[in-house]
Amino acid sequence: MIRIQTAGLVLAMGAALTSQMAEARPVSYPSGWTVMQMNNGDMSSLHVHYSPTFKDSIGLYSERNWANDWHFTGLQYNRLVQRWNTPNSQANLYFKAGAGQADPFGDGADVDLAGFVGVAADWETRRWFVSYEGRAYDLGFTQDARQAARVGVAPYIGDYGDLHTWLMLQVENQPEADTPTTVTPLVRFFYDVQLLEIGYTPETEELMLNWIVRF
Repeated sequence: MIRIQTAGLVLAMGAALTSQMAEARPVSYPSGWTVMQMNNGDMSSLHVHYSPTFKDSIGLYSERNWANDWHFTGLQYNRLVQRWNTPNSQANLYFKAGAGQADPFGDGADVDLAGFVGVAADWETRRWFVSYEGRAYDLGFTQDARQAARVGVAPYIGDYGDLHTWLMLQVENQPEADTPTTVTPLVRFFYDVQLLEIGYTPETEELMLNWIVRF
């Protein structure tokens, strides 16, 4: 049975994205707020954070992991470690960490102190896109980890205000999941302040639908 995956409604208070750099990043502009809500067949999460500077953000993070039966709630801190700008590209490196509590079945009965650390990186031109993210959890009663990488290409180069299209391939690995490694071809559409991604994961028969709004 096909499961619907809706990952990524992002409302970022602030300046609109440029037509060249269409992405949702974990740090906003100074004094900006961001809300990220993600769902797929394995997990659902909500992340609400505030950026006091252009390099830092902190806020609430809550994740319900359906695949491994646990629920984490706590604070997440994101740090822009380095940004590289050239006339034709931009690259970013981020550090992420969270601390809070988790329980093994999401019912609040057995709560342990928990935390996670992670890194994320991306590189983008108007034609090519590459990204990677990895995260490791210590939930008290168990450990968990996952990582994902993407590569994408724009079949045409649009001007400012045009509809921009990316063809992407995502590879994700979560060792504790029933299907540890999945490959998802997807299409990204970006117009004005909205970004829509549609993909399909054959290994788990999941349809991916990601929607991002930034303003």
